[in-house]
Amino acid sequence: MAEVTLYTKPMCRHCIRARQRLRRRGATIHEVQSTEDVEGARSKLRDQFGADTFPQIVIGERHIGGADDLVRLDKSGELARLLAE
Repeated sequence: MAEVTLYTKPMCRHCIRARQRLRRRGATIHEVQSTEDVEGARSKLRDQFGADTFPQIVIGERHIGGADDLVRLDKSGELARLLAE
């Protein structure tokens, strides 16, 4: 199963839901939580992925985007395929 990197911030309902969805699918999650400098973390995400919202999700080497993108992948069945790689 592919490793998932989940970039989160505290008290983020979208981050919590993404984590729960990934765990229900059996994903191994490496969580990178921005606890002190959220704005600095946003800047790093923007530089790395071109997006600065939380969460940002990477499956294996592929950046899939945020929580809405995760839901779309799950509903289409693509998430299961990506996690199985």
